[in-house]
Amino acid sequence: MIAASLSPAVRQYLLVTANYWAFTLTDGALRMLVVLHFYSLSYSGLSIAMLFLFYEVFGVITNLVGGWLGARIGLNNTMNMGLFIQILALSMLLLPTEYLIVPWVMAAQALSGIAKDLNKMSAKSSIKMLVSSDAPGTLFKWVALLTGSKNALKGLGFFVGGLLLSLVGFQLAILSMAVALLLVWLISLVKLKQDLGKSSARPKFSEMLSKSRAINVLSAARMLLFGARDVWFVIALPLFLASNLGWDHWTVGGFLALWVIGYGGVQSIAPLLLGKNTLPDGKTVTFWAALLCVIPGLIAIALSANWHIELALLTGLMFFGAVFAINSAVHSYLIVSYAKSDGVSLDVGFYYMANAMGRLIGTLLSGWLYQSAGLVVCLWVSGIMLVLAVITSGFLPKATARQQ
Repeated sequence: MIAASLSPAVRQYLLVTANYWAFTLTDGALRMLVVLHFYSLSYSGLSIAMLFLFYEVFGVITNLVGGWLGARIGLNNTMNMGLFIQILALSMLLLPTEYLIVPWVMAAQALSGIAKDLNKMSAKSSIKMLVSSDAPGTLFKWVALLTGSKNALKGLGFFVGGLLLSLVGFQLAILSMAVALLLVWLISLVKLKQDLGKSSARPKFSEMLSKSRAINVLSAARMLLFGARDVWFVIALPLFLASNLGWDHWTVGGFLALWVIGYGGVQSIAPLLLGKNTLPDGKTVTFWAALLCVIPGLIAIALSANWHIELALLTGLMFFGAVFAINSAVHSYLIVSYAKSDGVSLDVGFYYMANAMGRLIGTLLSGWLYQSAGLVVCLWVSGIMLVLAVITSGFLPKATARQQ
């Protein structure tokens, strides 16, 4: 009865969001299952991180090609493709443990990376189609809610993965998630609007690269922003907590899960934190990036001086997460706002290709720099990348530009 009283646009938004939530929950759980399972098989932290290398590499490719594909065949199809590919990736991990060799797991993670970015690109692009172009404030709220809830659910997925592993074991945990996602996929096939996001003109493959200056600048800033986060957060931080602070594996995983949940919560309320009447623009991005770039340097100084290392690191991480969340929420709104309504996924896909490239660069640098020079150097490199993000953001339009 309640669903029947909602407008078609709202019903589609709820379906897209539920689809995205279900996928994200299994994505977070899968990552934790792989980390914990292979840790129990005596893999090193760096070796486990390398299992996710193709996950990031294929994220770069998928966002670029997926944006073009979404404009040609519709976002409903790319979203459903993402769900189906994730089911295949989960199914690959149902083999007995002795057959889960590294190349096979890396291939499964590659499929999962393709699935994740198809799903994310489709969900973010869909919002542009479901919100009136005359309501930019509403668009900001919806984008912030979708983005924030995704990250909160990914953190929750870490807990779910650990819980399932403890209760039913690796194979049954994977099977239960595959079955649940199969049900979501079947509902999505029936209910999701068939022409959502399809371009009126069939775009050529050569049109994948954005021709918008604002989108190109924002994409470069996004790449630097996420590279600056992952260069110390993805590999260096967990290994430092375990090896230098003596945290056990469950404590590290639980803490990072809580951090991601809190980070997503801040993203969700970013419009309230910035003010009800504030619509982000280039100045907003530059200000919050400038505020963020100070934090890694302060943490690095505290660690170098051996000043209350654990307190300084955890406090700095909390501030970094909160400010980064606002940066990310503003970025996510601006790309949807800048994107053209006709073939929106082309612009959004290009932007999230840059996002994936930043994650890939950050992940590789995090493992290499931590192994060769330690966490402090990772933090200084993070600060340098954020300074470059500030400089890049200065070239964005000083007022929100909406393309139709």
